[in-house]
Amino acid sequence: MSLEARLVVERAAFTLDLALDVRAGEVVALLGPNGAGKTTALRALAGLTRLSGGHVTLRGRPLHTLPAESRPIGMVFQDYLLFPHLSALDNVAFGLRCQGMSKTDARAAAAGLLERVGLAARAGARPRQLSGGQAQRVALARALAVRPELLLLDEPLAALDAHTRLEIRSQLRRHLADFDGVTVLVTHDPLDAMVLADRLIVIEHGAVVQQGAPAEVARRPRTDYVARLVGLNLYRGVAGGGRVEVGELLLHTSEPATDGAAFVAFPPAAVALYRTRPDGSPRNLWQARIGGIERHGDNVRVHLDGPVTAFADITPAALADLDLTPGQRIWASVKATETHAYPA
Repeated sequence: MSLEARLVVERAAFTLDLALDVRAGEVVALLGPNGAGKTTALRALAGLTRLSGGHVTLRGRPLHTLPAESRPIGMVFQDYLLFPHLSALDNVAFGLRCQGMSKTDARAAAAGLLERVGLAARAGARPRQLSGGQAQRVALARALAVRPELLLLDEPLAALDAHTRLEIRSQLRRHLADFDGVTVLVTHDPLDAMVLADRLIVIEHGAVVQQGAPAEVARRPRTDYVARLVGLNLYRGVAGGGRVEVGELLLHTSEPATDGAAFVAFPPAAVALYRTRPDGSPRNLWQARIGGIERHGDNVRVHLDGPVTAFADITPAALADLDLTPGQRIWASVKATETHAYPA
């Protein structure tokens, strides 16, 4: 079972043009900023948005000619869309009843699915009586009840608080591992994508800008958006002589890049800051101006303007010791061992 699709949807702001090839048992995450076309792609697969061009084929059968209700899909929406007047059990049984299954058999099958997602004790609860995490699991059980060949998940964890999200993300990964169909997940959260997906496809302005295994995308981002997602400073320059020239700055890297156009990246935590030029003259050293200072998790993120725009993450104690203020001139350096280059 595999999905092969070309999704072309014309919008006022951009045209979505996305090629998809997903194997059975594989989870592919569509990742991108708001308005990139992720949800449009998901709705086009579901038949809820009309294609301007292209096709959708599942196991060799064309789906794009079928109405949404005739496609063998299960879908979990961002706000779950559970029927408020039905119990959790009857929400899960709903699709089976629509397929012609008797009420008794449908409810028996639904009870089994609720037990599988750990909600057997909440079978009689209405959606308003469920927590966010419980509602998400009911929505997943309802989507799986119809035995879909294609499972579509639209921001399935977005409505959850941080603590619940951690627990449900782990549970969802286990359920997806047991699903032998094709799964396409839409998210803007890099952690959701990294944990849940086998492969990432990054979309910007309706087009694919990068794809690959999560670890590869995280290690070698190819756009500023991806670099921000995975927490790296990223630059495009020209490699030669074992260094990468980025504007006025020459950066030494942990491994020599192939001569020619190259990306160079390093984490904000690798950037060291000094009030005066440091002794020993580190190989990657430049003078910058502090553009801003903000809290970033347990650390402080310093925005640097200069030959390159960069972020540096330091501890609150280091901030106090350095006595940094916006507008101040400062020296920045990064070790070559922390700086990675790769072909552009």
